[in-house]
Order: sequence, then structure tokens, then C-alpha cells
Amino acid sequence: MRAVVFDWAGTVVDFGSRAPAMTFVETFSAQGVPVTEAEARAPMGLPKRDHIRTIGMMARVAEAWREIHGSAFDESAVDRLYEAFTPRQVMAVRANADVIAGVVSVVDALRRRGIRIGSTTGYPRIVMAAITDLVASQGFVPDAMVCADDLPVTRPTPLGMWRCLIELGVWPAWSAVKVDDTVPGLLEGRDAGAWTVGILASGNAAGLTHAEWDALDDRGRQEVRDRSSAALARARPDFTIDTVADLLPVIDEIGHRLWCGERPGG
Repeated sequence: MRAVVFDWAGTVVDFGSRAPAMTFVETFSAQGVPVTEAEARAPMGLPKRDHIRTIGMMARVAEAWREIHGSAFDESAVDRLYEAFTPRQVMAVRANADVIAGVVSVVDALRRRGIRIGSTTGYPRIVMAAITDLVASQGFVPDAMVCADDLPVTRPTPLGMWRCLIELGVWPAWSAVKVDDTVPGLLEGRDAGAWTVGILASGNAAGLTHAEWDALDDRGRQEVRDRSSAALARARPDFTIDTVADLLPVIDEIGHRLWCGERPGG
């Protein structure tokens, strides 16, 4: 095992992936077209411009847009929303930049094993620039970071993952792990040829704050796991865990499987 590549919101920061979800809701509402939190979360993991386009093309939202604005939802609408979205997103990510419990200790343990730490994100670089110092002050500093606008095309294609591995100097891809809470982010890793680990409790599919997760009993937590597992099933992750705090035993298992000659995606 040579590298672990982490997603950001819902994986290493922002328990429940609140910042992007609520910013999409606010941005569409400001244009007179309310969207639900579920609609806002459905495309999560895509680059944010693609995410806006996907929400706007949903049948109900597209119909509401035409009714309010008198025209079809098109690329000019995407441009208008993205321009309004970005400053809102910067404020939201700064307000939700707490590193999720267990991340720093797990990353430290991985580095002691000689494992490189990478990251990819659906956020553009201007948004990430607003939080990297805040997150670094809490102890999370990846060796490489690939943002949504660093390449012409990123998630769900493997290109961002490959770019990250190139920056880390890591190959082959099956010696790396992608940890993510969304389908596009997991597909990015799977199609790159890496192992994939889906996040069930702290991510977008659960959509809970840390306090809400802590308040659940065992049955409630299992219901969240089941719901999140179903949401991530299309990406066929090799493993699932509640949060990054649970990652090290999975890394051990992957190491054993590699020693036995297994490869990801089986």
C-alpha cells in the first residue's frame, strides 16, 4: 500500500457534508426556484458546475425554472447560478471546516507506515484556498490536492485520481486507496484502478451532523448505514466504514489481499 487519497467534505471535514448541500439550496432559492435538500444532495461529488447543471435539469426543477424565468434551464442559467454559488460556498466551507474526529490520528498512522496522503475534491481551487489553512491548523495537510477545475474533466472520470497519483509519484493504481462519501468520488477511484472505501456515517448520504449521529442508538445508526450503503451501491466500493476513524483495519485487510495477489474491484 503506497497511497491513500481522501475526499474532503463529508470525509475529512464537514461532518454530514452540510456546506455544499445547503449552499445549493440557498443559491437556487435566491433565483426563485426552491430545491429540497434531497434534490441538492443527489448529484453530490460532481464538480460544482456540473452539480448545478444536474439539479437544474431535474424535471421538477427545470419546470419550476421555466415557470419563474420564462425560459428553459440552459448554460446561461448554469453560469448565473455558479457565479452566485461560489462566494456563498466560500463562506459556507469556512463555517464548516472542522476536521472530522479521527482523521488526523489515522493520517499520522498512515504516514508512519510510509503511505502518501493525497486528496481530490469536487470544489474548485478558489473554494479550497479558503479552507486549506484552517484545516492545516487542525493537522490535516495532504501531500497532493486535485481540485475540480484543475483538469478539463474530473469526477466521475478517473482523471483527477490519476493526476493525484502522478503528483504523489505512486503507481500502480492498485497500490492506492480512494476514500469518499459519494458515488462520483468512488467511481473516480474505482475506474482509476484503485481500492475504494465508502463513508457511511459522516458523509452526504447520511446528511447528519456529528451531534445527530452521536444521539442515535444502535438501531438508528444501522438504519443510517443501510441507507448510505444503498446510496453508494452503484459505485460498488470494496469496503465501507462509518468514518475515516475506522480506516486502519481496512488498510490492513487491503495489504493482506495484495499480498495474496488480489486486486481491487473484485
